[in-house]
Amino acid sequence: MVSVRGGGGRTRFRTVPVRTAIRSGPERRYRSADERTVDGRTAGVVSGDATEEAARRRTFAVISHPDAGKSTLTEALALHAQAITSAGAVHGKAGRRGVSSDWMEMEQARGISVTSAVLQFAHREQVLNLLDTPGHADFSEDTYRVLAAVDCAVMLVDAAKGLEEQTRKLFDVCRHRGVPVITFINKWDRPGRDALELLDEIESEFRLKPTPVTWPVGIAGHMRGLVDVRDPERMLRYTRAPGGAKEALEETLGAGQAAAEHAGDWQQAGDELALLRETGAVHDPEAFLAGKSTPVFFGAALSNIGVRLLLDAVVDMAPAPGPRPLADGGGERPVEAPFSGLVFKVQANMDRSHRDRIAFVRVCSGVFERGMTVTRAATGKPFATKYAHSVFGQDRSSVETAYPGDVVGLVNAGALRVGDTLYAERKAVFPPMPTFAPEHFSVVRPVDIGRTKQFRRGIAQLDEEGVVQVLVSDRRGEQAPVLAAVGPMQFDVVRHRMENEFTAPVRLESLPYQTARATDLQGAELLNRSRLVHGEAMHRVRDGVWLGLFPSRWHISSFEREFPDSPLETLIAAHE
Repeated sequence: MVSVRGGGGRTRFRTVPVRTAIRSGPERRYRSADERTVDGRTAGVVSGDATEEAARRRTFAVISHPDAGKSTLTEALALHAQAITSAGAVHGKAGRRGVSSDWMEMEQARGISVTSAVLQFAHREQVLNLLDTPGHADFSEDTYRVLAAVDCAVMLVDAAKGLEEQTRKLFDVCRHRGVPVITFINKWDRPGRDALELLDEIESEFRLKPTPVTWPVGIAGHMRGLVDVRDPERMLRYTRAPGGAKEALEETLGAGQAAAEHAGDWQQAGDELALLRETGAVHDPEAFLAGKSTPVFFGAALSNIGVRLLLDAVVDMAPAPGPRPLADGGGERPVEAPFSGLVFKVQANMDRSHRDRIAFVRVCSGVFERGMTVTRAATGKPFATKYAHSVFGQDRSSVETAYPGDVVGLVNAGALRVGDTLYAERKAVFPPMPTFAPEHFSVVRPVDIGRTKQFRRGIAQLDEEGVVQVLVSDRRGEQAPVLAAVGPMQFDVVRHRMENEFTAPVRLESLPYQTARATDLQGAELLNRSRLVHGEAMHRVRDGVWLGLFPSRWHISSFEREFPDSPLETLIAAHE
């Protein structure tokens, strides 16, 4: 018996979150106030308090090493949730549009993600908040900030390359933050490694039990289909849509037909699953949430194969928003408490026609209502939320109400900074965002001295967004700030945005420093007066912290020997 899923004519319920953007043909239309619809007809209005609505939310990030297919998977998930009608590709060919999450010109030109993006859509009467993240290691800070705002992560692994450097680092962050991880082994339609070998690598590298939920029929590059481990007597076979722009046609084959048509591959898949069951590789919800195991899925994001099963798993397995820890041992903020939110990202000029600035706020507790006045914990001052948006990539629309797990974009929020806590009624302060040790330093100057005002405004904006760290030295003054970055591609972003968004082209002059240490004013003065020729102290504009910059670790040791009482504090390293 063969049953077919996909294509048109399906009738199913889905919940459209507050003003979530839903593509319909070439235009985008919006629905308001959590309407439950069936084939576009209103079937009722969903309402409830913060606890009930939080239970319907799943807020997760997609993370991976560069080129593992992260943005492609993001687009495929949105496609299967029917939030868009046609998926793009990261490296789009002529005539193809770029992915919804890669909205920046530089991202579309290079085929990489350099900034995080938010997509909100609905699936199976649940509201999904998907945070796409940069994969490149040079943008680690942006990814780490996003992981502070999610409850789960989907880790993408290239079937041919296995676990790569950035994959390992990101998993360590997830472990540190207690974020459970679902693993998707991508590109199974291309030549790659053995499936059991990949599971062994995950277990040995991460000390994490991989528990397959889907299993491939056929080796990498010769994929015949998938087996849902929960229904092992059936095989899912796929027919890819032209160009991978639509959902792949999915057929369900019984065991007899699968054995008849794919005898050797079907038998091998069955033997491997039997072996995995004997070793205890069976999904355990408690072990997953405790960070002791990871459910594993196989597929091909570009072909939209196995994506539906992953999307269902996010709904069924990922945790709903829960209590969030407060700073300085202050306990936890339960979801039913009055409103609180965490600013995890600030982005300017998403709308080029308005030159605005948007602060992304993860709702942590209570109910957010547009127009409410909240308190910024850093200053104790009130903040009005008149302009609040729901975000879908670069597109957005006004949002009236949001619940724990949702991401709200506050427009023209010039006072807000990354890491800020907002709250109503009862005070809350969430732990600060990490700032990483920079390893690349350049003096930045305007090409056209007549654009100095635009230059200063642009550099200040990029600093507030966390694109780079901006330092000021006594030697150069504020007219020639120093940019400090984790990776050199951050400087490319600065050049591009300064020229295209702030109309103030810049030139960069590299400095011979490779490492930094935090110090105090006394240590800064000693460093600048010491006999070290290639050492210098600067203060960070964002928070006033003094940094000592050194060409090498040898110079650090030399300074510490000369001034043993001067403090040098090691910063968080993004590349360790």
